[in-house]
Amino acid sequence: MTTQSTNQQDMKPKADHDNNVNPAKHAGVDNKMKTEEKKKEQHKDNMKTEVKAEAPKTEVKTEEQKKTESKETKKPEVKKVKKEEAIANGSSMRVSKKHSMYICNYIKNKSVDSSINYLQEVIKFKKVIPFKGEIPHRSQDGVMSGRYPISASKEFIYLLKALKGNIIENGLDLDKSRIYYASASWASRPSRSGGRSGKRTNVILKAKEFPMMEAKK
Repeated sequence: MTTQSTNQQDMKPKADHDNNVNPAKHAGVDNKMKTEEKKKEQHKDNMKTEVKAEAPKTEVKTEEQKKTESKETKKPEVKKVKKEEAIANGSSMRVSKKHSMYICNYIKNKSVDSSINYLQEVIKFKKVIPFKGEIPHRSQDGVMSGRYPISASKEFIYLLKALKGNIIENGLDLDKSRIYYASASWASRPSRSGGRSGKRTNVILKAKEFPMMEAKK
């Protein structure tokens, strides 16, 4: 009996010792786990802050790259080739062919600006387009007989402005350019009531440079 009691007394401190050691070990492991988790969270936070700080830098780089790429991808400027003449076509104009023919005869060998100014005066009944035939005489100098083709003059002004734009676009000198070709011909004429046919005219104007005529307008 004495031996058993002594054994039991010897076992008690060991059990107490084991109970005292184990919680400390578990606490140490828990602390290590917590510290590791904190380190991981801090590392993640640092990574997020670094990404946020680097984000605008990447945007600036991409913008710079876009600028450089746009500069590189710009097409080289193509030099305009100077052409010898400028052309303006008026198809199926609602004007009289007879009036168009006399206007073409008058503006031939003249500059575009002077022709436009003259036709504007015709619209105001200040100038006359010379006609042939049994037509009333006019008091204008150098003109025996003539008329005031208002509608045809308005259409020719639009056509002459188009010719002026083509002269500039083709690289010609506007002051030296002259209308060397002006022609009017019949277009397809629509039928009217009573068997009549409407007025439709095709007009072609061509201009080119004449260096010797710079002073003359």
